[in-house]
Amino acid sequence: MTEENTNKLALNTLSNSGTSQNRKRVGRGIGSGTGKTAGRGHKGQKSRSGGNIRPGFEGGQMPLQQRVPKFGFSSRKNNLLKEVNIKLLEGMKEVSINSLKENKVISKKINKVKIFGNTEISSKINVVGIKVTKGAKLSIEKAGGSVAE
Repeated sequence: MTEENTNKLALNTLSNSGTSQNRKRVGRGIGSGTGKTAGRGHKGQKSRSGGNIRPGFEGGQMPLQQRVPKFGFSSRKNNLLKEVNIKLLEGMKEVSINSLKENKVISKKINKVKIFGNTEISSKINVVGIKVTKGAKLSIEKAGGSVAE
């Protein structure tokens, strides 16, 4: 055998010694090193069974996650936007924001609408003043309708 072959790294040459250890059996006498109090110390909440403290608790001090300033915001402008699936428009001839409100597809407070979905539809739909995705536009034009944003 040459030196090159003995130093190769292969699955059968790997060693797994020390990768798994037996768990520590606590409360098994003085000689075990974790007898009597079983490594929990003397008295106190954490020495009792079921005595755990929730994550982030700092003994009554104001916790870090409450002390750190919060940032970011939620845009109120976006609350007035609604996405409408093209399936819901089946049977309508002209689709505008007002016609959607009249047919109760969207609520009265909605200002912006976008139509999505690339499902086949049978009725001709004329979309006026509403944004449309590429797939929805293809579906509308395939059915003989038109899109005017």
